[in-house]
Amino acid sequence: MFSANKNPKRKKLKSSLPLFALTIPGLLYLLVNNYIPMAGVIIAFQSQNFAKGIFGGKWVGLDNFAFLFKTKDAWIMTRNTILYNFGFIIFGTACAVIVAILMTEISKKAAAKFYQNALILPSVISMVIVSYVVFAFLNSDSGLINKSILQAFGIPEISWYSQSKYWPFILMIVYLWKNVGYLSIIYMASIAGIDKGIYEAAKIDGAGEIRQIFHITLPMIKPTVIIMVLMAVGKIMNSDFGLFYQVPMNSGALYNTTQTIDTFVYRAMMQLNDMGMAAASGLYQSVVGFVLILLANWVVRKIDSDNALF
Repeated sequence: MFSANKNPKRKKLKSSLPLFALTIPGLLYLLVNNYIPMAGVIIAFQSQNFAKGIFGGKWVGLDNFAFLFKTKDAWIMTRNTILYNFGFIIFGTACAVIVAILMTEISKKAAAKFYQNALILPSVISMVIVSYVVFAFLNSDSGLINKSILQAFGIPEISWYSQSKYWPFILMIVYLWKNVGYLSIIYMASIAGIDKGIYEAAKIDGAGEIRQIFHITLPMIKPTVIIMVLMAVGKIMNSDFGLFYQVPMNSGALYNTTQTIDTFVYRAMMQLNDMGMAAASGLYQSVVGFVLILLANWVVRKIDSDNALF
């Protein structure tokens, strides 16, 4: 009786060994890249002394965290970081889902491949190059918008890099142009996994394209949307450094609308060269992001427990 129960378990374990072996590279990557460096969190509570090594610095408690909150820009950079990311999540998700649905409606394979490649291209372009593309449009002296578009309509030229009121919209447009294509690929894969028989049954019942989208496509990809949003919420305290530092060309006149936690820490570290403060900032962002994921997942679990992460 004992051997009869034991053999199936051994058999199951043996058949699963190849699958476990496939996970080894990924687990090693997580261990080396994510978990081992977590020991460096101690730097956030030390006054770093490079001569004494990582763990040899003087213990200063929470002093390294103080510079984030005592500065006069604390409210501005926190507000900008959260609001920009909140807007990116809402508009980025909506645009990515719309693009994914439109792409799946393209019947010709050659056209679909062309548009997919065109959508992916911006996501692989360096943000340095993107910043100069934006500069070519917004440059006051020879920019396309000032010299061609505004001039054609008789509108006075705008000094884009000295007027901060335009930059929330500019940054949103640049973000969507660069990231929506990549995000849409994920939703396209989710749509491709929907059983085509459901659409055929809907057509027989007289449902048009719009009704199929709202009653089949969107409900079926809802789990993917929720997972992507929850992952984005975890990074709501982080920002795309290139987008907020390089695209505005580090213009001091725009700090009120382009300053985020990451750009502030970078500028501060360039002056202070204090690794402890940089580590404290990273830890603060990670802890807040972790708490927000737990909170968002709790809300999802209360509303729709089947689609919660845990």
